[in-house]
Order: sequence, then C-alpha cells, then structure tokens
Amino acid sequence: MSQDFSAEQKRYLEGFVAGAAASQVVSTTAPAATSAPTGPDAVHLLAQDAQVRAGGKIVDPEKWKRDDNPLDAFGRLTREAATGKLPGPADNFRWRYFGLFNVAPAQDSFMLRMRLPNGILTAHQLAGCARLAETYGGGVLAVTTRANLQMREIRPENAKALLEELMDLGIVARGSGADNIRNVTGSPLAGIDPQELLDTRPLARDWHFHILNTRVLYGLPRKFNVSFDGAGLSPALEETNDIGFQAVRVPEGGSASPGLWLRIVLGGISGHHDLARPTGAFCRPDEATLIAEAIVRVFIDHGDRTNRNRARLKYLLDSWGFERFLAAVEDKLGRKLTRIADSDVAPRLPTDRYAHVGVHRQKQAGLNWIGVVMAVGKLTRRQAEGLAAIAAECGDGDIRLTVWQNLILSGVPDGLVAEAEARIAALGLSTTVTPIRAGLVACTGNAGCKFAASDTKRHAMEIADHVEARVAIDVPVNIHLTGCHHSCAQHYIGDIGLIGARVPVNAEGDTVEGYDIAVGGGFAENARIGRTLWKGITAEDAPRHVEALLKAYLSHRDSPAESFQAFTIRHDAEKLSSLVAPHLTPLREAAE
Repeated sequence: MSQDFSAEQKRYLEGFVAGAAASQVVSTTAPAATSAPTGPDAVHLLAQDAQVRAGGKIVDPEKWKRDDNPLDAFGRLTREAATGKLPGPADNFRWRYFGLFNVAPAQDSFMLRMRLPNGILTAHQLAGCARLAETYGGGVLAVTTRANLQMREIRPENAKALLEELMDLGIVARGSGADNIRNVTGSPLAGIDPQELLDTRPLARDWHFHILNTRVLYGLPRKFNVSFDGAGLSPALEETNDIGFQAVRVPEGGSASPGLWLRIVLGGISGHHDLARPTGAFCRPDEATLIAEAIVRVFIDHGDRTNRNRARLKYLLDSWGFERFLAAVEDKLGRKLTRIADSDVAPRLPTDRYAHVGVHRQKQAGLNWIGVVMAVGKLTRRQAEGLAAIAAECGDGDIRLTVWQNLILSGVPDGLVAEAEARIAALGLSTTVTPIRAGLVACTGNAGCKFAASDTKRHAMEIADHVEARVAIDVPVNIHLTGCHHSCAQHYIGDIGLIGARVPVNAEGDTVEGYDIAVGGGFAENARIGRTLWKGITAEDAPRHVEALLKAYLSHRDSPAESFQAFTIRHDAEKLSSLVAPHLTPLREAAE
C-alpha cells in the first residue's frame, strides 16, 4: 500500500491526531471521528472538531446534538411522551426542536411555541389553535414578543396529537426553540401600511420555508433571530435581532444605484446591551434569503460552541470586527456585497407608537385595520374564537400578531368598523388607545418559566392599574417587564424596563419578588439601550416607583413635545434620581 498522502489527507490526519490528543486532556469533549463527517450535519460536526482541536471543550448541548441529533429523535419523543414522561435536560433540549419545552418546576407540563412567519395567521388557524389549547393544554393562548403564539399546560401524552393537529392547521413548530432560527418577524402592517416602502410578507415567508427545508440551518451554536422591517408606521424591532433587514430608499443623483434596498444590520441582542449595528452592506429584496443563509453559515462555522454565554452572533462580531465577518460572508456568496454610504440613503420616516392599537385607514381605499389590546398577550378560547369570527366576517380573514403582544385585524370596510369594535368589546377586549397599556409588555414570568424571578404578567397589570389611576400621562410610555437575564420582554428597549430580581428583606437573607429598573430605552428611529436607575425594588414598591418617574417627567420636561426617553437621556442618573425623589418620598410615607 502506498504511504504517500495528498496535502488534504495530511491536513486531515494532522487534525485528527491533534483532536485525539486534546480529547485526552479535556476528557468529556466530542468523540473523535474516525472519518471526515458527511451529510447535512457535517459542517456542525467539523465546527465542533475544530474547537476541540484548538483546546476547547464543547458544552453539553453540543454533545447532545452530536450523540442523538434532535431532528432524528421524533419517534423517541412521541413514544416516551405517550407514557406521560417529561424529559430530562438532554431530551428537554432536543424536544425544543419540535416546539415543546418542559417548563418544570414552574409547571409540570410542556409549553408549545409555533412558527408564524411575519406573525400572520388566518381566522381558521387562530380558531383552531384556541381549540387545541383547550383540548390539550390550559385553554389559553399567549401572544409573544416575537409576534408568535404559545400554549401551555400540555401533558406529555398529548404531545403527538397536538403537533399533528397543529400541522393539520398548516402551522409548524419545527425549530422554534433551542439552537435554531426562531420565528421570522416582519412589519405587522405589511401590505396595508400607507407609509411602507416594502411589503415584508413575501420575504419573511421565503426565509421561513427556506429554513424549514434546509437541514443545515438547524443546530446552530446558539439561537438566532432574523427580522424584516418595511419602513412603515409600526416597526418590526429588527434592531433587536441577529440579522435585521431594513427597507430604505436610495434617491436619484447619488453615487449609489437608486431604488429600493435593504440595509443589513447585525448583532442585536438587547439583553446583552447591544442593538444590531449597520454594516455598510445592502442588498436588493430578492437577495435577502441568499445573504441571510450565508451569514448564518459563517456563524455555524465560527460561533462559539464552548461557552453558551458568548455563543450568540454578537460575540463573534465583537471578536472579529465587521469587515472580517463580511469578508467571510462574501467568501460564502462567491461575490462582494454592495456597499452604500449612509449619506446616499433617504432617512426612515417616523413610526407611530399607536399604530398597532385602534382603528386606522389602510392604503387600500375604504378599508381599515383595528388593533386590539389584550392583557399582556393572553387570549382565552372564547376570545380567540370570537376574534377569528370577526376577522372572517368583518375583515379580510387575517390576524396579525405584533411584538407588542397584541393583534391586528385587517381589511375591515368602513361600514363594518363599528360592528367589529362592538364585537371586540363584547369579548372583554379593547381597541382604545391608552399611553400605558398600548406599550405594556411582559414575559411569561415565574408563573410559567423556571428562570423568572418574578410574576411579570401579574405585576405588569398591577403597575398599569396603579399608574392609570394616579397619573394623567399624555404621551406613549412603553413599560417592559422581563423575569430574568434572557430578556424575553426586552426590558432594555422600554422607556421603563424592569428585570426580575430576588430582593433581600431582612438580615436573615429572606427575599421577595422584585425588579431592577432601567430607563431611557427605545426602538426604531429612537433605538437605544436603557440604563439602570434602581436595583432591588420590591414588586410591591414597583408601581409607586413608576408613578414617581412619570410625575417627575411631567413636572420637569422641557415641553409637551419632549418624550419620556428624551427627558431621561437629558439627565444623568444622579440628577434623574433627585428629580424623582420628591415624588417618591410621599408615596413611601403613604405606603407605610
């Protein structure tokens, strides 16, 4: 037998030997391969091997994916679930590839998360989801901050029937959890917004189906979010995503080719104090899926598989810098990305913070959309079925979910608006715009999530009730409550953001539910990460602190035109605290 090896074979053997040596040092790394990995999972396995050869130790989820790829484990999931068994850590991770989350100890059951591209579903689908939630779960649907639906209290033995009947409705849950590309968001008013530059629905739909049918796009180093903003009245919050595509207009007469483009922004993860940043790169709308895949593939190759806390795209960008990362994307594409100077791009028109609530005229003559306010995203079966009937009988049959945890009914003729509003009110829901409830957002909280330190949804309603009874606020103020560091309610982009914390109350170390409170966050044209003002405020005291903040704002703003965000930015933390203190002291005394 010849002892001569090609250069490629020599490189592989050298890597194999180095990997074997590293595995002896770190004992629980990925198993050494006996041959080069092949198939759709090869790029993931090679990425693991490369990090082991470099002296790293892959984390448990990476081992679990390698030991038994979750996409190959559906049969075992259904067999074990049929016995009533809830999964342990490894299979709890794997089952999330099918949308099922074991949420014990918060609840002794599964939570199901779906995939609804651009957050849009039909009346038939909403009614069907409501039926499934009651048949197989706790009877409640929840709108999430990714314009998605969740249902809870699902017994394991109902898992198979639920997933199958969900697909009968034309809805899938595949890849809605774990290290996958999550629900694809877009502008909630896509296609009906008189201001928009681009209808994001076709782009979100194309990317959604591309993910579903491309196995290599599953099992990333960490979860991944993609969003499309059409530059309309209601934003998509694309700056909080790993990839954001922003519709822009390039006018005639500049150095760039005129027309409609998508600005590519990268690295958003608000819970880690970062918003997506412009890359200087742009693409045409029909290139978005191709470019998104190239970006994801670079992340697959080089994202950190040894440290879950630094495995998101942001950290690869921080390590490499944008130019190196974009060069790697261009290598994947086989061509250069288009660069356009910001000076050649027309500014985005302002958003309307009330566009997702109440009655508004569509760009189609004689038609309207109606934004419905819900109690921090919750819908009963009766409400969901009622809204589905209104959408079908008074509108165009679509229900549009928003990142603000509410929904929009579209295509309502002028002559049916009053009827639709009356029927919505009869369901116990509202279409009335209020400065606080229009922007009130809360994650699941500790009532349904093991990570949360506080009961965010209950506390959100207590804050709204308390403040609305005491403060005549006349501008929109977004209040976001999130239960833990995962920041599902994106507290750092709220005007006022609260993150759950256990607050010590005595020398013995006893604690109660509470929050750290941040101010000054924003989104769209006012995108900004808020800063922490107070730490360790009890949940009982949180409403009074929010009240005092708003009273200080009303007393000291420059004019009614100054937003709450602008007011908080204008003052440093010490000065802001001093302005709030006179309003907070009487509240403390009254409480005592």
